[in-house]
Amino acid sequence: MAINKTINKRTNTHGAMRNCIEYVLRQDKTSELLTYVTGPYCHDEINYDLVYRTFLEEKKVWDKDSGRMYAHNIISWHKDEQITPEQALEFGKEFAENWFSGFQTLVAVHKDKDHIHCHLVTNSVSYEDGRKLHNTKKDLERMKQLTNQMCRERGLTVAEKGKHFDGSQIEKGEVIAWSKDKYNLFCQQVKDSFVADCAMAVLKALENCISKEMFIEKMKQFGWNVNWTEKRKHITFQNQDGKKVRDSNLSKTFHLDISREGLENEFNGNYERVRAEAERTNGADEELAGYYRQVEAACEGAGGVTGASDGRERRVTGEKSEDERVYSEISGKDTQAENGKTEAILRESRNARRNSEIKRRNSSFDNRTVRNAEVESIASEEQRRFEEQKRLEEQERARAARRRNKRRSGPEL
Repeated sequence: MAINKTINKRTNTHGAMRNCIEYVLRQDKTSELLTYVTGPYCHDEINYDLVYRTFLEEKKVWDKDSGRMYAHNIISWHKDEQITPEQALEFGKEFAENWFSGFQTLVAVHKDKDHIHCHLVTNSVSYEDGRKLHNTKKDLERMKQLTNQMCRERGLTVAEKGKHFDGSQIEKGEVIAWSKDKYNLFCQQVKDSFVADCAMAVLKALENCISKEMFIEKMKQFGWNVNWTEKRKHITFQNQDGKKVRDSNLSKTFHLDISREGLENEFNGNYERVRAEAERTNGADEELAGYYRQVEAACEGAGGVTGASDGRERRVTGEKSEDERVYSEISGKDTQAENGKTEAILRESRNARRNSEIKRRNSSFDNRTVRNAEVESIASEEQRRFEEQKRLEEQERARAARRRNKRRSGPEL
């Protein structure tokens, strides 16, 4: 049974695309033997940085480096399905080459869960003609039909509406998979909707948390207190109405790994992503700073008396200075014209460095602003939904109280 889901998250920034590719290629979830890139890819190995650069280069060729950056699909199989990771990779490759023909697609199989699933990250710009990727609602239905057809060709189970993997009927009100649509249905039809409310709060809180303390604080913002102590076996969540939910209840109801170990693994994964991002930024800054130090050293050493003397001594021994290696064409020359060129190069270097630093600071500020706005928007929406739910519950309690009073008073004489 293969379920093909399109992940509808914010996909219109370079950072979102890079983070998605980095997550899909995490070493604790997959291996290079279970990864593949369809379309043009000139590198011998597959890692998130090379794939990210390849996607960007294709966008720049067609001058379409804006708007939607990528599409993200997940093809997952039931835990009892007889399929190997290698077969799942071939399935993902064939699907990508058929459905996303003409577009670069990263295919990676994850086997870190109790069920095998395959991630597909597709560049939004075609390498054939530069057209943008676009899927309508009808396309999503056709995507489902193609997935089912590929399952039948391989003798795999095909998902049937209203039935379990083994063919048995799903009972009314039973929740077997997580999605926002099922959550909304659950809230409308099931009395214990606070359980689904808690599950959604946990998933949202987990997106950016890197520690237990941060998670507890985030859950508190969503209206849930967390009782997480070493003495207790289970984590307990309690809302403002006093209703409690255990982690084991959430895990069983929604097939989520909401346990001590599961949450801590998510914290560690989020922390590693944050750390990797910081290392990339710091590494780029150091590389830029080192480059400009070399340029300035070369320029300053080109026409000075001391530099010329040092240069002559090195040439006698057959060695070259670092300045000569970087800018060999100007080292050892002591003319007024060359000094003028040196000053011009130095000025250009300093101007370029200043402009680069200004752009980096502006970019960092813009990214922080966007992230803060997203967090505030989510918190605001959660608060609005919570207040609306509370208002409806108060109305229901008031109606119930009126009915009880009417029954107690009895018919008038």
